[in-house]
Amino acid sequence: MKDKERTYTALLESVEYRLRHGQLRVGDRLPGERTLAEEYGISRASVREALRILSAVGLIRSGVGSGPKAGAVVISQPSDALGWALRMHIATRTLPVADIVTTRVLLEGTAAAQAAKVVHLPEHGEALQRAESYLEEMSHAGISDDRFHFCDTRFHYEISSLSGNIVMETVIDSLHLATVGYVQEAVPYLEDWESTKKELQQQHREIFAAVTAGEPERAQAAVAEHIRWFYALSEIGAAHYEYHQKVRAEQGS
Repeated sequence: MKDKERTYTALLESVEYRLRHGQLRVGDRLPGERTLAEEYGISRASVREALRILSAVGLIRSGVGSGPKAGAVVISQPSDALGWALRMHIATRTLPVADIVTTRVLLEGTAAAQAAKVVHLPEHGEALQRAESYLEEMSHAGISDDRFHFCDTRFHYEISSLSGNIVMETVIDSLHLATVGYVQEAVPYLEDWESTKKELQQQHREIFAAVTAGEPERAQAAVAEHIRWFYALSEIGAAHYEYHQKVRAEQGS
């Protein structure tokens, strides 16, 4: 096991070194498996193990084909990787959803307050337009639940991006990705989802209005109220979901 670890970690450490020193950049393509195996003196199985790890942490996208198109492409999608890891640990109940929510309130509230302070800067115009477009789409009568959740997540992402803190923006996005499944499972068991959507829209509009008005404290309070309100509602839906799952399991046994 130790020998296997040394073989694939050699490739991982080399990729990290080359990224840190500018020898490898986003958009570059790694050599094919055979070339990597020969270069590092390791088996192709070990190369594949290293590539799987790099893919899981959001650093490469596997290439297909042969010739110039062979080999994985270097990318940078940290929120996807963080979101996946958080989701797995939420599933084990090691990370309580309540703690995730508290973290969201702290981070998103701070991001919204910062966004309200800098919203007037010209470079933020496109992000505001995207946030507003998601807000408008969520109000469409025929929008599907999946699309509604997607627009909800992207609205929060665009608002958070205005803060200018890339690490905060990435963590916030990963927290959304980690909890979206939890929310989607709970929603069908809410008593009146249509009324809930209308209330959510009103809360989103309040967040947007506070940010665009340049009112940090109001923006922070609006985000906190929104997150806590919907979490409390989702908890009710989740309790109903778990009850129905238990009933189905008992009926099937």
